[in-house]
Amino acid sequence: MGSLDLVLGCERPAFTRGHTDILPAGTVSRQLGVHIQGETSGFGLYRSLTTAGIRCEVAAPSKLQKAAGDRVKTDARDALHPARLLRLDEITAVAIPTVEQEAARDLVRAREDCRGDLMRARHRLSKLLLRHGIVYYGGQAWSGAHDRWLRTEAAPQLTWPATRMAFDADYDPVLTMQARRRRLDAAIEEMAAASEFTPVVRRMCCLRGVSTLTGFGLAVEIGDWTRFTGNTIGSFVGLVPSEYSSGSSRVQGSITKTGNTHARRLLVEAAWHHRARYHVGAVMRSRWDRAPAAARARGDEGNRRLHERWVGFLERRKRPVVANAAIARELAGWCWSLAVMDC
Repeated sequence: MGSLDLVLGCERPAFTRGHTDILPAGTVSRQLGVHIQGETSGFGLYRSLTTAGIRCEVAAPSKLQKAAGDRVKTDARDALHPARLLRLDEITAVAIPTVEQEAARDLVRAREDCRGDLMRARHRLSKLLLRHGIVYYGGQAWSGAHDRWLRTEAAPQLTWPATRMAFDADYDPVLTMQARRRRLDAAIEEMAAASEFTPVVRRMCCLRGVSTLTGFGLAVEIGDWTRFTGNTIGSFVGLVPSEYSSGSSRVQGSITKTGNTHARRLLVEAAWHHRARYHVGAVMRSRWDRAPAAARARGDEGNRRLHERWVGFLERRKRPVVANAAIARELAGWCWSLAVMDC
């Protein structure tokens, strides 16, 4: 099926495959309901249909109810089932971002893609050198000193022309991705300083591990924070434990890893910063200076609480990765409390 599955309100369902300009003549003025599967063009279709005065719901595919014994799949059944759910108001709709919010999200996700491309390019280069027994022992990898070592010491050790060409082919994407990342970082910093997300970002930056890039990424990925509470935000980002319980038996497993992957990764990385001893340094004070007094107090309270939680986990000899997931889940709640703060 196309992006538009089913139009209700006619004498019988009318299946369409495009925008409102191909709807059957005379149907737009009737009481219509449109269900759209969440996909690439879903938001654009939603805006076009709502502008035309047609009720539209963009559904989360994973939330659609489906019988466990249903083994027949056809286009007609695929359209009829969500149409019945739409008539009963049993569709779980996703939050629709504005055009400006979607543009900011595209920028953040482009930076995330660049980070992944840079990591893969670095791996290819380092593994090429490792195959030839060339290893860097000079400290932090991918620093300025490491870059000089690659050009002045590692490359000359590759004597075969074909191997040297392979080195150049792997080294060039590293430089390209680093330059692209710097441009995207600058664009995000500029947007975070003067946009609708600026107050939320500045309040969340009162927490340790939440830089401008992290705060802006969380702000655009979550969007409307008022949809959640401090307890439900962890479930949205997939940081709550899975569970299989019945009666008096309760079994919990690993985290669900559902929901927004990018937001979950940002929270997990930020949670590691709360393991070290807490003190307010120059960087933190510079962030606090841009935030309201109530946000500073709330952020300081959260920083102390999260570090104490880390200390408690270490004393109980919890595995660090398990402890960090729990800290990230609570950090999501603290971010929510700062995001919805009215100050």
